[in-house]
Amino acid sequence: MNRFDDLGQWQAHRRALRTGELGFVPTMGALHAGHRSLVEASVNGNERTVVSLFVNPTQFDQRADLDAYPADLDGDLDKLRAWGVDDVLVPDYGALYPDGYRYRVAESGLSSRLCGAHRPGHFDGVLSVVMKLFNLVRPARAYFGEKDWQQLALVRGMVEAFFMPVDIVGCPTVREGDGLALSSRNQRLSPAERAMAPGFHRALVQQASADDAAQALQAAGFDVDYVEDIDGRRLGAVRLGSTRLIDNIALES
Repeated sequence: MNRFDDLGQWQAHRRALRTGELGFVPTMGALHAGHRSLVEASVNGNERTVVSLFVNPTQFDQRADLDAYPADLDGDLDKLRAWGVDDVLVPDYGALYPDGYRYRVAESGLSSRLCGAHRPGHFDGVLSVVMKLFNLVRPARAYFGEKDWQQLALVRGMVEAFFMPVDIVGCPTVREGDGLALSSRNQRLSPAERAMAPGFHRALVQQASADDAAQALQAAGFDVDYVEDIDGRRLGAVRLGSTRLIDNIALES
């Protein structure tokens, strides 16, 4: 497995590649089984797989959230090696944002709703870094988890709007045995919060409406950002202590 901290070295390596289609998995590290499912889909569907490890500051609306984001670079690299990844990009902020984030990608519809309504500027940061990484990697396919449904929809929309030659592949949410969607943020839950957290998914599944789910979550002690039914899915975001969790389910037609 090749590791690239220097983007100039990566670009030279990318130009020299004579292999066929590349699969790409952009991540912020703190890797878990959900990331593994994305990597496995890429390894099985492409001749070469590239993963990025970059905690992107521009998508954090609160500095404390950025500072608390879990990091284990050595552990992540060991996992990626074991999962069969070919190339890993580990850039720093200055390399990815030489303009200091003066130039950015913005979307004027969906990005202002749901998570966007509670995290101003979040999706500008997401779309901007994803476009940068797509331009650097030039993958045939890129893999995103369906847990981040709004992000997945916005990335697909950006690719379509800008005629980008990459196929966006959505992969099913990976869950713990009790239903909690896997997330790097789960590491920040206290034991009591972790015991409570599966109630989030249960409420989305069991309640008849989005309003009922929100009321059930509030009654159970969750701080609810939103629960909404959109385009055949029920999406929600809640907080337990200082940890924000998101999830979504497909609604029966």
